[in-house]
Amino acid sequence: MEGRTKNKSAGAPPAEGGRPTLKTIAFMTGLGITTVSRALKDAPDIGAETKERVRLVAKQIGYQPNRAGVRLRTGKTNVISLVLTLEEEIMGITSPMVIGITEILAGTPYHLVVTPYSSTKDPLGPIRYILDTGAADGVIISRMEPNDPRVTLLTERQLPFVTHGRTKMGIVHPYHDFDNERFAYEAVRKLVERGRRRLVLLEPPPHLSFHQHMRTGFERGLRDFGAESVSFHQVNIDHSLKTIRDAFEALMRSNEAPDGIVSGSGSGAIALIAGLEAAGKKAGVDADMVSKVPSDFLRWLRPEVITMYEDIRLAGRELAKAVIGHIEGRPPETLQSLGQPEFQSTIPGQQT
Repeated sequence: MEGRTKNKSAGAPPAEGGRPTLKTIAFMTGLGITTVSRALKDAPDIGAETKERVRLVAKQIGYQPNRAGVRLRTGKTNVISLVLTLEEEIMGITSPMVIGITEILAGTPYHLVVTPYSSTKDPLGPIRYILDTGAADGVIISRMEPNDPRVTLLTERQLPFVTHGRTKMGIVHPYHDFDNERFAYEAVRKLVERGRRRLVLLEPPPHLSFHQHMRTGFERGLRDFGAESVSFHQVNIDHSLKTIRDAFEALMRSNEAPDGIVSGSGSGAIALIAGLEAAGKKAGVDADMVSKVPSDFLRWLRPEVITMYEDIRLAGRELAKAVIGHIEGRPPETLQSLGQPEFQSTIPGQQT
């Protein structure tokens, strides 16, 4: 039998610091360490039955390869680093994105490591750390700027990466983005169809790429459908919900009050509704709203709001596939995708 060894003692399986090792699997299967290692690597000279037995034991005991050892042998870490900011957690995109990424990585040798940072600090800090320490084989970054220094640095250092969002730098790189221009355009269409003409936009921060995309779609919609814009530039989706609420209450109490609202985030929409109601007005009566959302919660709680679903889980899957493709050397222009808006009805499971 392949690699069969005789167990001379019935003691506990060998382990290093309590962590299951190849020795542990060898002890439990009665196989040699070399055979176990080759079985886990799917070596062609190891029988299918032996491979299955080794993999089953490895799964049962929670075995994970020693990353330091893998790196010494291959020069790879088998790590993908997802660099996220606190703002993305506030907007509710972290969990579904991580789920989407891990769904793709589950069938690969790669592990996901989330690297958080504050947007108030140097955005290059996490990237420099990953580059200087060799902490990952690939990086996923988000909240892109039109001219983003992270893209320049990653390209210069030749570390595979993918961006959640697009740039305008003349550098062709992998990305997955959401079509915020189309979202805003179609949102204006929906509001005008309901007889609304004075529209306001709660937009992303002006330094981010998707601010330009959303603003372009909104203004094009205003022109095409004969509506006008009400200024609301003093706040954006990155401000606290209280700040957004207070600013919108003041606007709704003024002579410039809009009758149609486009919200660039689901959490921001909640603040806008609170401000509208604090001003003694009612959503769906005094003003209609269209909001981008990452889940069904707003639609369930406020069916009078027209919601557009942004599939963050899908974004995670697309980002994971793109960064793996970049690591494998595929051309970056073949690793670009654009998610489309899905307007939802107030009936679960239906779109409008």
